[in-house]
Amino acid sequence: MDNRHSVSVPEDVMEDVKRKAAEIFQILKPYMIPLTPEERRNIIKMGEKTYSFVSKAYDLAKENPDLCPKYFDIEEMRIDVEDAVKLIALKTNINQIYESISDTEMVAGSEAYKAALMFYQEAKNAAQNDIYGAKAIYEELKKRFPTRRKSNNDDSTQSSNNE
Repeated sequence: MDNRHSVSVPEDVMEDVKRKAAEIFQILKPYMIPLTPEERRNIIKMGEKTYSFVSKAYDLAKENPDLCPKYFDIEEMRIDVEDAVKLIALKTNINQIYESISDTEMVAGSEAYKAALMFYQEAKNAAQNDIYGAKAIYEELKKRFPTRRKSNNDDSTQSSNNE
């Protein structure tokens, strides 16, 4: 069995990372704005392609205040532009960490699941061959085995366990 995940993250490292993540959250919390799912869907979004437009519009608005509407606040735009740029960079850093954690978690979980399946199959074989104690182990694992069952409403399959 190919095993890429062979070094366990020490518990003290995990606790340190959790503390620091909570600290980062608390530091940023006063400046963060939570959105509802509906707000996330409906808000106009600035992405990579619109960044240069926003940046140029800000520069030109600063240089040409006479073209700004009376209700327009260039200082508010400055705050928004600067924070959007800073937060995009921070999000990129955090996404790198997230992807690394997610990939490692996926490999560890996959390897754990493969090992459990091998053990389950061996316990099943041992139970079929009346090896002492194997039937109880097989029956206990069989209750928890993620099986697929047909829905009463349609022909689709769904997992009977909670992932």
